[in-house]
Amino acid sequence: MISLPCCTQKVTKVIAKRVTNTACLSLGSNLGDRLANLNCAIDGLRKLGSVSAISGIYEAEPVEMTNQPWFLNCAVKLETYLPPEQLLHKILRIEREMGRIRAQPKGARNIDIDILLFGDRQIDSEELTIPHPALQTRRFVLEPLAEIAPQARHPILNKTISQLKDELGAGQLVQRLTEQ
Repeated sequence: MISLPCCTQKVTKVIAKRVTNTACLSLGSNLGDRLANLNCAIDGLRKLGSVSAISGIYEAEPVEMTNQPWFLNCAVKLETYLPPEQLLHKILRIEREMGRIRAQPKGARNIDIDILLFGDRQIDSEELTIPHPALQTRRFVLEPLAEIAPQARHPILNKTISQLKDELGAGQLVQRLTEQ
């Protein structure tokens, strides 16, 4: 009879758990078929994780550089295994593949995808700032984001998205057009 020592020992299998992160994103388009651009970008995001929520579509006047066409905007909640920096690189690839040209800061664009929140993470690097530094000042971001993540907290201001939206003063024109 042959004795195999490994047969009498318990085999313990270690499985590394992948952590799912919730990212809240803002999408905007003011060139070409704006709605088709948003839908194409959302399809691209589906390859990066699970799109768990999409806001309605909003039309908004441009801010800062106002001499350009109005934007269509929406917000997306994405469940992803990617870390924030990798997510940013994949988002930039989606923009490039859709033909985005960064000719002028704040200028007209067929697609713009911004990471607004990434769970409760705070990142301040040359490449990426989370939460988005202008999140709390932009109605075109807060209106759709409040639809899909009203209780999400701004990790620096310690206020919910609903609170930030309610505290935002009059200003930029933003109109809800559709449900996604």
